[in-house]
Amino acid sequence: MAPVLNIKAALLRMTLNSKIKMLAGCHILLAPTVNTQCSPTGGHSSESFTKDPVLNGNIAAAYINGFQSKGVSATIKHYVANTQEFQSSKVSERALQEIYLKPFQIAIHDSNPWALMIAYNRVNGEHVSDSKKFVNDILREEWGFKGMVMSDWIDVYTTSERPTVMRGKAVERALAGEQVFVSDIDDRVRKRAQASGIPFNGPEEGRDTPEVCQLMRRASADTVVLLRNDKKILLITGQSAIKKIAVIGPNAKNMFFSGGGSACLKPTYVVTPLEGIKEAMRESAFGCSSHRYLPPASPYLRAPGGQKGPGAFLEFWNELPSTSFIEISPNFSEQVAPCAWATPTADTKFFMADGVDSSKVNEICWIRYSTTFVPDKDGDWELGLNVTGQANLFLDGKLVIDLSTNPERGENFMNVGTVDVIRSVKGLKAGQEYHLKIRLCNEEYVKHGPLVPGHGGLRLGAFCTIDPEDAIKKAVQNLKDADLAVIVAGINHEWESKGFDHPDLELPGLINRLIPDIIAANPNTVIVNQSGSPVHMPWADQAHTLLQTFYGGNKGGHGIADILFGKGVFVGYRNYEKRGIAPRFPFGFGLSYTTFEFSNASVTPISEDSRFSVSFTIKNTGKDSGREVGQVYIADPDSSLPCPGKELKGFTKVNLKPGEEKKATVELTRDAISFYDERQKAWVVEAGTFEVYVSASSADIKLSTTTELKQGFTWIGL
Repeated sequence: MAPVLNIKAALLRMTLNSKIKMLAGCHILLAPTVNTQCSPTGGHSSESFTKDPVLNGNIAAAYINGFQSKGVSATIKHYVANTQEFQSSKVSERALQEIYLKPFQIAIHDSNPWALMIAYNRVNGEHVSDSKKFVNDILREEWGFKGMVMSDWIDVYTTSERPTVMRGKAVERALAGEQVFVSDIDDRVRKRAQASGIPFNGPEEGRDTPEVCQLMRRASADTVVLLRNDKKILLITGQSAIKKIAVIGPNAKNMFFSGGGSACLKPTYVVTPLEGIKEAMRESAFGCSSHRYLPPASPYLRAPGGQKGPGAFLEFWNELPSTSFIEISPNFSEQVAPCAWATPTADTKFFMADGVDSSKVNEICWIRYSTTFVPDKDGDWELGLNVTGQANLFLDGKLVIDLSTNPERGENFMNVGTVDVIRSVKGLKAGQEYHLKIRLCNEEYVKHGPLVPGHGGLRLGAFCTIDPEDAIKKAVQNLKDADLAVIVAGINHEWESKGFDHPDLELPGLINRLIPDIIAANPNTVIVNQSGSPVHMPWADQAHTLLQTFYGGNKGGHGIADILFGKGVFVGYRNYEKRGIAPRFPFGFGLSYTTFEFSNASVTPISEDSRFSVSFTIKNTGKDSGREVGQVYIADPDSSLPCPGKELKGFTKVNLKPGEEKKATVELTRDAISFYDERQKAWVVEAGTFEVYVSASSADIKLSTTTELKQGFTWIGL
């Protein structure tokens, strides 16, 4: 949402989102994530907004205000300096205050979130969850935060036993030893009692009204940023000479609606980029693969036993169903004892933390997953499996994957699952039915202390083997009669997730081979990169038209199509400027289909309560309607401490018709002219002259002026 740079839009969307969550019986949303995106390989980057603390805090505040307006709690996270998953972040006190704590400070001041989640990482060697400084001194005392503070799953490191509903004696011991007090417990219980009032087991309802669909579509389009349009290929209109479009790339037929981890929920439906632009497209080609694990096997599965529809059947036993159930045995018999519980499922990936009838199924259990596998192509197929525990996969009674003997631990299922094992099956026929069974035991998973209670999980993938070089050649051949090629590439939730960081910034597979070949075959190529964090683009100088899109939710495909066909408009540093580095695409950058002119910058005098405003005029000087973001940066050239050349302090978005102009105003407070002094342990505002810049990006200054403060002061808190 950070590319939107639009507080009102974020507020509206999250207000509507809150209504939807209420219908779904949701009491609390474990978001927003306001991690500062300092590391480009950070696993949480796809959930986060930006690396700028002011933008981060303002978007988070709008998100929280909108969401909580209908009674559902938001949870601001991950507090604090969570730039990578588990390492200790070594940060100076000034950097902590100005960069990492600042977005939390802004959001808590402007929105009052009802809950806050602690990060896994340490800060300067200390776990935040056990830190008096961060939890009590800063959060509770200095900022006056009254909401609930929670750990991130198992993010508790003290040796003191954590009491739960099953450990009342631990509470008594902690009280007797004065490790906690009755008033502490009362305070925590009181916070939980202030939740939404939605029944815990209330019915889950959907809401897919035209209003919701339109807002989701607009939100997706708003997050697309035009980075290059050298040949003015875009936008595509009814008068355009472009009539036939070839759609290519691994992300074209898939809608990756979010990053991975707990943020990756099951959507009711998705619109892929290919579906979004199919009215204008000629044909599509695969190009190359980009998956980290094999794609879900769901499209090729049919319910077993002659049942209609897609899916599989899960059976659970509390005791070993037969002596050879989990063994590789040619004598294994499917004749087993009656199961304790069974259920159909349409999923090929599930983490059974809930949904299983625990009154009938024990924590340690044996599971059989049965389905019918129906390939859609002749050829060799790859099957992939990872599980929590031990398992074997059989196809027509033949062992294909063995995960029963000392399976290697991997990153799946929050680092408690096995590695993904892939095996090839030769000569499968399209349309033929193959009986697929997985036999699983979760005993090893339970013994080693699972991350969450439950019955474990599995992930089944399938992919028809392709020759990578042939796939690229076929993609190039598809361009022969096309007026335009659209490549939809990037990464997805398999590469961006909580629980692990990126190995590097490279695009997976042969994407970096595919794109130059397509550009060479057809210079009229639009490249759409989808990612939630930075990626390496070695072909960027060859690309005439380049868009960056993020994870656009259910309507992501429509959002991309709306940009290509002109139904949406785009908008879219400290360290780079200090080191004299010119990034390819600077902070705040984004092209439009029209042009804008800035004029008449002015600043009101700084008031006694340290408030002031910056005003300027924006005019649309082009032929198309559009939206522009006016960004206000402040610099303190005479600061007693080293300061960045300029810092973003406010922004506003203006909608303009051709020839129209509007006056825009950005309201600012003492935060805009403060820095943190570690010696005084306070925020400092120094008397002097401040430089004010009105910009279209951090590198594109349009106007400049100054303002003066006669008397300095210090402050703490919000």
